[in-house]
Amino acid sequence: MNTTMRFGEKSLLAAALGLFALTGLATQPAAAEERAKDLFGAEKLPTATSAQSIGFYSKGCFAGGVAIPLDSPTWEVMRPSRNRRWGHPAMIALVEKLSRDAVADGWPGLLIGDIAQPRGGPMTTGHASHQIGLDADIWLTPMPSRPLSMAQRESMSATLMVDEKTHLVKDALWTPAHTALLKQAASYAEVERILVNPGIKKKLCDTVKGDRAWLRKIRPFWGHDYHFHMRIGCQPGSPNCKAQEATPDDDGCGKPLAWWFTQEPWRPNKNPDAPKARDLMTMANLPKECRAVLDAPGPASAEAATYHGDAVPVAVAAPEPEAPSLPATTVSGAGELPSAANAFAATPRMGAPVPRPRPSAK
Repeated sequence: MNTTMRFGEKSLLAAALGLFALTGLATQPAAAEERAKDLFGAEKLPTATSAQSIGFYSKGCFAGGVAIPLDSPTWEVMRPSRNRRWGHPAMIALVEKLSRDAVADGWPGLLIGDIAQPRGGPMTTGHASHQIGLDADIWLTPMPSRPLSMAQRESMSATLMVDEKTHLVKDALWTPAHTALLKQAASYAEVERILVNPGIKKKLCDTVKGDRAWLRKIRPFWGHDYHFHMRIGCQPGSPNCKAQEATPDDDGCGKPLAWWFTQEPWRPNKNPDAPKARDLMTMANLPKECRAVLDAPGPASAEAATYHGDAVPVAVAAPEPEAPSLPATTVSGAGELPSAANAFAATPRMGAPVPRPRPSAK
């Protein structure tokens, strides 16, 4: 996912595609240089360095990542074979906190989707964002009462909460507990955005009474009918992290939301076969510090870099031998690739909730 789109997406798309064409990358063979998604997708472990996010959510990487454990009494990681349970320590700590707070509010526990690859970067499939360790997907399906086997975590389907024809929430499935979960996630100061399907945003706008200030963080976007996408801001110690645009101060329930219930957002993409940004990105398109991230040493094992409560993983706190810190230089603008270039590219079905953009032409 890229940054949240608001009213006027048509002009934003036109601008993004124009900028995309100017880069020359739309016709440049990705094979000329190894694709960044292949390099980052091949990494099995994070760097044994201090934590920092580099670049933007849809064009960057991160160092010093930690993994969330596969399970606990308040969460279970879904699709574990993808190895996408990594993130900035602040992100992982917040997901764990949300799981405990949600259970205290009556939610049975979190089913955790994709967070990031061990060193971030473009993913081999699925997302455009999730590259700097500050994004996490949480299923809208509550955790079952009995622990899921690893086979079930790989195959179990999430619950589709929205009618694909009307774009409205299925009332038989939506509960006050769903609202409470989203409100809890939005309550954290670190959280800047929560992406949901437009139908879910409308349901909240129509039903939330009293305090509605938290609704400004709930932003509508294509897909997100199985899960919500929680994003936190750039963290201290990440001088090369590029912040996203701030959300408006209102509740987002007015004209921008109404746009999603016109024909415009759902018109088929006129160029469904255009290459996705992640399939074109080479290392030249990412901040130059990402090369150092790829080259940095890693911990001895995934367990050595797994976050358990407030304990900082040994591999990050005291790497042995000590790894050099990544250079704290300004993110290079060379090889710019527009962050919104693949907002409407088709996403392959993977049997799990991933962002699904506007429909392709038939």
